[in-house]
Amino acid sequence: MKKVTPIALLLFFTLAAWSQDCSQYLLLQQNKTIETTIFNKKNEPIGKRVSTVSNVSTSGGVTSATIATQIFDKKGVPGSTSTSTIKCTGGAFQLDMKLVLPEGQAEKMSSARVTGGDGILEYPAGMKAGDTLHSANIVLSTSNVPPPPAAGAPGPPPPPMFGGSNLSMVIWDRKVEGKESVTTPAGTWNCFKISFKSRVSYRTGPIPVNRTTDVTEWFAPGVGVIKTESKDGSTAITSIK
Repeated sequence: MKKVTPIALLLFFTLAAWSQDCSQYLLLQQNKTIETTIFNKKNEPIGKRVSTVSNVSTSGGVTSATIATQIFDKKGVPGSTSTSTIKCTGGAFQLDMKLVLPEGQAEKMSSARVTGGDGILEYPAGMKAGDTLHSANIVLSTSNVPPPPAAGAPGPPPPPMFGGSNLSMVIWDRKVEGKESVTTPAGTWNCFKISFKSRVSYRTGPIPVNRTTDVTEWFAPGVGVIKTESKDGSTAITSIK
């Protein structure tokens, strides 16, 4: 039997404890403010999201927080504000999908109700290159009648027309591609590179607008999503206070 040295044991337990620690996630730190800059396909800044953390609490092994996010245009003019809830249990980070809506739809649906889907994008503790992560979906509506239950794969169908605005978003085919170091104006992190497909269906009238996009994001364990890229543009954390 191979002998395990005290140093190896110490390293194992240190890494295990770190991977299960929810308190280091940026969106789970009381009064933390995270600024994410939004870039177009030419890498020009076109706006930003500013998220402020409050109401951090831990109960029954689950840490949760309230996230207030305001969108600003490229001139710094404030737009809509939305509120989300973030959770972490056993080191698994659970991100509210309202925080990953495309920028135009995010502002239009800032006051919408969640009327379908699980709405949670999970990043498990101990992920590794080659892993396939869970799919997720969300349905939002500003109308008074909720859409029908989700049916089919890989997510819910476009919401039916019954007044107001309706949006469904599905994220699937999530794969951990490997590890990369990512540097932004806010710092440097060792990240997992994750690829996935995103489909958004948005309806305000009789004909929905559907869009499917391949997305890549960089997720730092114990910290959060640092950067994203797609054919439409990119985002990156540029300030942490």
